[in-house]
Amino acid sequence: MTSTDNSDVHLIDHAGRRIILVGTAHVSRKSVDLVHQVIEEQRPDCVCVELDDKRYQSLAQKQRWQSLDIKEVIKKKQLATLMINLTLASYQKKLGNQLGVTPGSELLEATRSAEKLDIPIALCDRDVRVTLRRAWKKTSFFKKGYLLASLFASLFDKTELSEEKLTELRESDALSELLAEMGQALPEIKEVLIDERDTYLAEKIKEAKGDKIVAVVGAGHVAGIKKALDEDRRRLMAEISAIPPVSPAWKIVGWLIPLVILASLGYIGLTKGSQAAGANALYWVLANGIPSSIGAALALAHPVTILTAFLAAPITSLTPVIGAGYVCAFVQAMMSPPLVREFESATEDMASLKGWWHNNLLKVFLAFVLPSIGSMIGTWIGGYEIISNLF
Repeated sequence: MTSTDNSDVHLIDHAGRRIILVGTAHVSRKSVDLVHQVIEEQRPDCVCVELDDKRYQSLAQKQRWQSLDIKEVIKKKQLATLMINLTLASYQKKLGNQLGVTPGSELLEATRSAEKLDIPIALCDRDVRVTLRRAWKKTSFFKKGYLLASLFASLFDKTELSEEKLTELRESDALSELLAEMGQALPEIKEVLIDERDTYLAEKIKEAKGDKIVAVVGAGHVAGIKKALDEDRRRLMAEISAIPPVSPAWKIVGWLIPLVILASLGYIGLTKGSQAAGANALYWVLANGIPSSIGAALALAHPVTILTAFLAAPITSLTPVIGAGYVCAFVQAMMSPPLVREFESATEDMASLKGWWHNNLLKVFLAFVLPSIGSMIGTWIGGYEIISNLF
């Protein structure tokens, strides 16, 4: 039986070209073998894969962590994106351990098979950073908490999968299944993670050069891509390739809070004297510094990071440009830089509470999140106290 007789292989004629769409599971040995067989048999003019450059590099380069500068990630404010990426990778790795294959192996096999046959490769997926930021942007404030809780709950789920469930996952796209489950509660997330990427992948496949194209994608995308191939969605590409700008309302709120605090301190100074203004300013420093430094201490951060949290929080709370968490994370990365092996073991360490406090990379994340929460609490406590003293 040839590979094209397989139900996971779809033959599509589009604009005089033959597109061979291979639906895979990202944690399936069967999919790895199928991808290799299709490419060997078909010898296409181009192989398209459901990867962007970042994900391709992470799969292809075993020494990728040696070139990752965590301090540069923090400077570019991409720490949250890295943390979510690792969370998703940890989820897939856990499934992979039970299924006996590394997540994404079939995508990597597609690129390797193409390279051996000197066939051009097209990375057709949208930049994962754009996808995650669009998902975050489109999620309402209250549902953001549900999204984060769902992601992190998947890390600590120790349930052993039944043989029936393992068989089901071998025949599907495991990550798409997780996202689809989340999509039932968060339809806006499904739109970004699945529907928009169906469109993006389909348009990039159309752009691939050659008369015969093999496209390797997760099974969860096949139906959407087939539909998108029949339509002209080029007009949507600019929109779905961009990160939505921050709402002007949030920018106003971001600057309004520090202006109200500073104006209140000034008014107290004028009406009640400099001593009263000084007392309120000290309250602001303590209200912000203490909870933020407690957060750093709970992260078991370096003593310098804890001190930085106390000093930075009262200042960063008065500007929306940078938060205390980013300052603390940067200092923590400077004082206790993660080792290469800690980057490599992060996806495993994330699955246990102990691992978060023993891995220096994960400790940088904790030094980002916990002082941020403390600073947020301190801003509301300090702001309430100062404003109430106006009257």
